Amino acid sequence: MKIATASYPADFLDSWQDYEDKITRWVSEAAGAGAQLLVFPEYGAMELATLAGREVAGDLEASLKAVSDLVPQADALHAALARRFGVHILAASAPTFDPQIGPRPVNRARLFAPSGAMGVQDKQIMTRFERETWGVVAGGPLRVFDTALGRIGVLICYDSEFPLLGRALRDVDILLVPSVTEALTGHSRVRIGTAARALEAQCVAVMSSLVGTADWSPAIDVSVGRGAVFGPPDVGFPATGVFAEGALNLPGWTYAEVDIETIAEVRRDGVVLNRLHWDDQQGRDGAPETVALR
Repeated sequence: MKIATASYPADFLDSWQDYEDKITRWVSEAAGAGAQLLVFPEYGAMELATLAGREVAGDLEASLKAVSDLVPQADALHAALARRFGVHILAASAPTFDPQIGPRPVNRARLFAPSGAMGVQDKQIMTRFERETWGVVAGGPLRVFDTALGRIGVLICYDSEFPLLGRALRDVDILLVPSVTEALTGHSRVRIGTAARALEAQCVAVMSSLVGTADWSPAIDVSVGRGAVFGPPDVGFPATGVFAEGALNLPGWTYAEVDIETIAEVRRDGVVLNRLHWDDQQGRDGAPETVALR
C-alpha cells in the first residue's frame, strides 16, 4: 500500500470554489502518484473560516463557529473525492459543535472510504491552548476503523504523546496522527510520540502537519512541521524506524510504501515483541523503591 501524508498550508480563501479546487488538486496529485491512503493535518480546516471574512477568521470564537458550519459541506466534498479517486482520505480536522456532546466544540477528524462511508474520531486530550483559551473539549471515544486497507486508528496531535491511548489502539495496523504545532519543540514532541506508538504497538504510524503562516488566524498563525511515516525498527522495517520524512515546513506530500502483512509478521515473530510484552509491566507502575546511595 502507498500512503501519502501532507505538509499542508492553510490559505486565505476567496470562495468555496477556491477550497474545492485546492482539495481536489491535492487529492488528485496523491492519487495520481498511486497513494491509497491520504492523510491531512490537524486544524487544516481552519482555512474555511476565511470564507466568512478576515474579521471572523481573526476572532477565536467566531472562527470556531464559522468552520463548524461548513463541516457538512466539506464532508460532502471529501466523500465525493474519495469515491471519485478510489482512495481513503483522513480530512483535516475541524472544530465541530456537536449537540450530543455539549455546548463547546470538539476537535474532529473524519475518515472517508472509497464507498463514501465516513467515520469520525475526536481528540481525547486537549492542549493548554485548546482548553484554556479556545474552549475546545474532549469528544467521543477512541475508535478502530475496519477498512479495506486494514485496521486504522487516529490519535490527533497531542493524543499521540500518551502511551495508554496508543495502547487502546494496539490492534490497529495503521495509526494516523494529524498534527499542528507552532514551533519545532512541539513538532518534535509529536514526532517522538508518533514514532514511540509505532514501536509499542508494532504498527505503521503516519504523521501529517500543518505548515507555514496564516496571519489571518490567531490559532494557526505559525505552523511548523512535516509529514512522516514510522514503523518499528525490526525485521521487514527500516532499521531507523523511518519509512519516509518530508523536509521541514515544505508544503507537499510525503509518500511511503508499506506492507500490512509485515506488521502481522513482526508482531508474531519480531526480534522483540513490544506489543505482546506490554503486560510484563503489570504491577510495576507503583512508586519505585528508594535506595539511599549517599
